Amino acid sequence: MYLKPAGATMASTSIDAITKILETSAKIVEDELDAELNQLKQLDEDDLERLRERRLEALRKAQKRKQEYLNKGHGEYREIPSEKDFFSEVKESDKVVCHFYRSSTFRCKILDKHLATLAKKHVETKFIKLNVEKAPFLTERLRIKIIPTLALLLDGKSKDYVVGFTDLGNTDEFSTEMLEWRLGCADVINYSGNTMEPPSMTQKSGRKVTKLEKKTIRGGGLDSDSDDD
Repeated sequence: MYLKPAGATMASTSIDAITKILETSAKIVEDELDAELNQLKQLDEDDLERLRERRLEALRKAQKRKQEYLNKGHGEYREIPSEKDFFSEVKESDKVVCHFYRSSTFRCKILDKHLATLAKKHVETKFIKLNVEKAPFLTERLRIKIIPTLALLLDGKSKDYVVGFTDLGNTDEFSTEMLEWRLGCADVINYSGNTMEPPSMTQKSGRKVTKLEKKTIRGGGLDSDSDDD
C-alpha cells in the first residue's frame, strides 16, 4: 500500500485552508455588494433625489474650496520676491511649503521640478520659493543653515524642515513620490498613502529608506548641500 509523504499531506491541508479562507472572503464581499444593491433598489424617487442633492452639494463645496485655494495662489509653484512677502503668504494659508534656495546650488533646481508637480496635485497647500540672499532675517530666524531647505508650515508656524536630501534617500534621483511621502509625514499635504512606509526606493548604497533621518540645523553661515558649490 502506497503511503503519502507527511510533507505532502501538510501542504495539501494548508492549500485547502487557504482556499476556504479565500472562498469565505469572496462570499463576504459578495454579500456586502448584494446588501448595497438591495438598499438602492428600496430607495424611492424622493430618496434618490435627496441622495443626488447631497452629492451635488458636496461637489459644489469642494469646487468652492478649490477656487478659494486658487485665489490665494495655490495650485502653482511660484517665487516670492522678498521675506516681507513671506509673512503675508503664510498668514493667509493653513498649509505652506517654502523652498529656501540659492540660484547657484544645483540641488535646488532638482527640488524645483518636483515641487512644481506637487503644487498642481495638492491644491490644498501653497508651494512657494524664496532666495536666501534676499531673506537674511528669515534664514536667521528659522535657523536655515543648509541649502536647499524646505520649511513646512502649518497655521503660520514652522512644523518641520526637509534639509538637503537626507530624508529623501540621500540621492539626487529621488522620485516625486518620495518627496510627496515626506511632506505627508508632516501633514502639510493631504497624503493618501501610508506615512509609516516610504515609497519603494533603493539608494545607490543599496540601503532602503525605512524611516526619517532628522538633521539638526546648527552652525553658522549658509552651507550648500550641492557638490557643485
